[in-house]
Amino acid sequence: VQLQASGGGLVQPGGSLRLSCAASGRPFSNYAMGWFRQAPGKERDVVAAINWSGRSTYYADSVKGRFTISRDNADDTLYLQRNVLKPEDTAVYYCAAVGTVGLVQSALKYRYWGQGTQVTVSS
Repeated sequence: VQLQASGGGLVQPGGSLRLSCAASGRPFSNYAMGWFRQAPGKERDVVAAINWSGRSTYYADSVKGRFTISRDNADDTLYLQRNVLKPEDTAVYYCAAVGTVGLVQSALKYRYWGQGTQVTVSS
């Protein structure tokens, strides 16, 4: 499966931004999905994950209550709605896929990765 992330940019603290990840090549519903981010000099960390149906989700503590992961299997697209953005949310955001039905939180288990989209939160 090929993944194409989009929607990054510059946003002010407290603002909102939605990221999208378009999938192609294989049936999207065959894959659990996740969003990860990597800030300069730091490791790539999980932000949120979602199972194949969208009924089960996981969020990192740092984004709970602010971010929402969702998917549209009919449109082969993964989303990450991000509200109340903070400067510490600045990073390159990646979407990823793994061929399983359950929630997957570890980056090591994901096989397919999008190219990343830069998000900068600054006034």
